[in-house]
Amino acid sequence: MLHRVQQLQDHNITAMAVVTSPKIPDIILYTGQTPNGIKISITLEELGLPYKTHAIDITKDTQKEPWFLEINPNGRIPALTDTFSDGQAIRLFESGSIMQYLVEQYDTEHKISYPKGSRESYEVNNWLFFLNAGVGPMQGQANHFFRYAPEKIPYGISRYQNETRRLYRVLDKHLRDAGTEYLVGNKCTIADIAHWGWITAAGWCGVDIDEFPTLKAWDERMLERPGVEKGRHVPSPHRMKQLLKDKEAMDRAAKEASDWIVKGQKEDAKK
Repeated sequence: MLHRVQQLQDHNITAMAVVTSPKIPDIILYTGQTPNGIKISITLEELGLPYKTHAIDITKDTQKEPWFLEINPNGRIPALTDTFSDGQAIRLFESGSIMQYLVEQYDTEHKISYPKGSRESYEVNNWLFFLNAGVGPMQGQANHFFRYAPEKIPYGISRYQNETRRLYRVLDKHLRDAGTEYLVGNKCTIADIAHWGWITAAGWCGVDIDEFPTLKAWDERMLERPGVEKGRHVPSPHRMKQLLKDKEAMDRAAKEASDWIVKGQKEDAKK
């Protein structure tokens, strides 16, 4: 399998950013325009690493093709390949795992991390796993029942919107009580980057970010960062902010997504 991953290192595409790390990366990012996808491109841009992108069209189930399953057996984006320290290809999947790999391997100056074993590094992990186990899954389900489900189920909508709001309150209170610019001190870390794609899309699941003023200020602060601005547009333009201002466009986008999501669920059920 890893031999195949090595071959895939020769795929596509667009080199980006400027390398600042003594280790020379050979990174290919397999991604799409989703909250989980853009967190990796933002991480790469914040680190100033060169990388290539391979856009994955999830509406066509590209992520379920055999060649991609050799990189991520779960058939989801994002995924990443690189050349490891032993000279062989390494595959990474699950966004949190990818982010931890990137800072451990390349963030020698601790641009978006803290020294390993420090109190702050463990706090970063707290919030990274809070996102991966809480905000992402709950908001994802809120998205599904509010935007994509073929039938409106009030209990499902209420359940996941309310849980998303609860998690937002945790974040809002933490930022307010800590009095810091970011989740862990006054440094943007992978914990912040992991959250941003979800928080900035709060309205898509029917949650009003204005209910959480400290979190809203954090969202706006993140958007001012050059790495966030550049990375959010990989592999295609990030238009969530504009979309949330146009109800007709939101309805069209939701209908298009619903069609292929429901179709994919039916096909998966047959396997």
